[in-house]
Amino acid sequence: MLLVDDATLIPLRVLAVLYPAMDGRAVITIPANGNGNGNGNGNGNETVQAVDGFYIVAGHNPGVHGAVLTEALASRFTVHLHVTTDWDLARQLGVPKPIVAAAIDLNADLAAGKTVWAPQLRELLGFVKVRDHLGMTAALANLAGIAPEDARDDVTAALSRHTGTPSSNAKNRSSTPPAGRHASPPNDDDPTPPPRSPTPSD
Repeated sequence: MLLVDDATLIPLRVLAVLYPAMDGRAVITIPANGNGNGNGNGNGNETVQAVDGFYIVAGHNPGVHGAVLTEALASRFTVHLHVTTDWDLARQLGVPKPIVAAAIDLNADLAAGKTVWAPQLRELLGFVKVRDHLGMTAALANLAGIAPEDARDDVTAALSRHTGTPSSNAKNRSSTPPAGRHASPPNDDDPTPPPRSPTPSD
């Protein structure tokens, strides 16, 4: 057996070397390194013959940016299994229930095409580690920050919705007013512009 992990992230030219072993020819040709000293077919390439019972198992994560399961690759696998994240296991391993709930929502949105990324068990366990070392605020910001840029707003909204704590993944929007002045929240219903600071005259 040969296990190929993250198969859809491997360059197609590299992965194509395995195709003959997956389509009945049961042979793999390893290109020569250019020294002409390979074994098997006289042109420097090395051939490896598969024994009876040999098979290839490949894994891939469709939620990863850049992962594409081509028809040429998919057609060479007789059995296709879809393995989802075990949310109960995530809870047992210490992932907070609100974070799991947010991840479930994001994965549902991912399946429906409403977002392009959702955290899996690996990211949730990473969240726990960051929380234990740096605190909840940093963990929330980090979980949103590791998402692809075009999914960060979706992740931030889901985390905020389930935890009640805003998760800032870009920049700190808070500011400290100058000494002697007090900041007040803006009133959107008041059309009066804020007072302008006096400017020195010539």
